[in-house]
Amino acid sequence: MKTWLITGCSSGIGKGIAKVALKKGYQVVVTARNTEKLKDLYEAYPKTCLPVSLEMTDKQSIQNVVKVTNEKFGPIDVLINNAGHGYRAAVEEGEEADIEELYDTNVFGPVTLIKEVLPQMRQQQSGTIVNVSSIAAVRSALGSGYYASSKAALELITDALIKEVKPLGIRAMIVEPGSFRTKFYDEALKGTAIKVDDYVKAGVKRREETVNARQQPGDPDKAGEVIVKVIEQDELPHTLLLGSDAVKIVSQELERKLKEIQDYQNISEQTDF
Repeated sequence: MKTWLITGCSSGIGKGIAKVALKKGYQVVVTARNTEKLKDLYEAYPKTCLPVSLEMTDKQSIQNVVKVTNEKFGPIDVLINNAGHGYRAAVEEGEEADIEELYDTNVFGPVTLIKEVLPQMRQQQSGTIVNVSSIAAVRSALGSGYYASSKAALELITDALIKEVKPLGIRAMIVEPGSFRTKFYDEALKGTAIKVDDYVKAGVKRREETVNARQQPGDPDKAGEVIVKVIEQDELPHTLLLGSDAVKIVSQELERKLKEIQDYQNISEQTDF
């Protein structure tokens, strides 16, 4: 696991992963739309850190970052799809262009990057792909349906990927973070311009009403330490939860779903021949 490519490294969990990987001596390509935000990483590790501008909605940009990585450090051993953003809107309020951009960033961009690195991973019969999702993929919240669905889509794609690449010597893993002290509720959260008052009464909070109090329980640097530690293990979990809040929320939701299955089991089974 010599060469790492990490998306979304300007702050938060992506930067946390990059700092740990660089400290451990790996060659790391760090990406962001604005490479000025990666300057501190490069200055700390000028020989092993390569900042590259990346736009997840642009296929040519994605192909370029893989090309530059190969030219500088050689084949990619670890790909971490971390870049993404949120979107606040009730389902009825979602704007088509914004939804398409959200899916391009959170789903289709990561998939394109995966498809770019898999041929070389198949050739070397090794490699690790980590897709950073969210607990929203397990339980959506009011006004977060589009964001949650994008993360759920990424998770199910990864679920198939894990099974497809395992016989080829390649590993993949889903990461589901809880609430972390990042900039997710700042510039990484977008919102709809369509306002339907009824949804305010239903409890949907607007983007402009969201204040990042930075009281979230999760530490991005500790998340980086945990993710790198798990990647260095021989075996990966299918899904790695991050944070005590993630463990609690996901457990409660899975228990609720299991109870519902059991409650309706007699009705569900009435459809058999």
